[in-house]
Amino acid sequence: MATADLNSLKQDLTRRMDGALETLRREFAGLRTGRAHPGLLEPVKVIAYGTEMPLNQVGTIGTPEPRMLTVQVWDKSMISAVEKAIRDSGLGLNPAADGMMIRVPIPQLTTERRNELAKMAHKYAEGAKISVRGVRRDGMEQIKGYEKKHEIGEDLAKNWSDDVQKLTDQFIKKVDEVLVDKEKDIRQV
Repeated sequence: MATADLNSLKQDLTRRMDGALETLRREFAGLRTGRAHPGLLEPVKVIAYGTEMPLNQVGTIGTPEPRMLTVQVWDKSMISAVEKAIRDSGLGLNPAADGMMIRVPIPQLTTERRNELAKMAHKYAEGAKISVRGVRRDGMEQIKGYEKKHEIGEDLAKNWSDDVQKLTDQFIKKVDEVLVDKEKDIRQV
């Protein structure tokens, strides 16, 4: 019985820690690195048909060149709204309409902007680590609860706690690796 409980606990904690890591990856996709990437426009919301919609629900995002994004808008009446949404997104982009296509050139990043992006990446990574540690805390509390109810012994609780800590360390290491990769991407000229 106890082994099954440990496995289900580990599966739950792993799933939740994976979620924190996936959230970090999505946040990193929105950080502009000087190269065109469709994920860059993911956080952009467009006012369309009286509601706010993600950009990818009103057009197709493409990368025809390393320093150019395109948005093929599906409805001609949405072109100006998409253009405005990209311009006002805070990403420092200046889109230009070309028929049903909006071209979004990706400007070179200044050293100052690269430093800002690196700081932001560190902030996102720290948030992910805090989430992972929160999941660990929940797991440890569950183990203490099992021990308090005498469902598991002290030795088993210690072993389970060690397993949860190892899992946490693995995910913190993954967060650090993703951060290092993103920083290389940001600092790349």
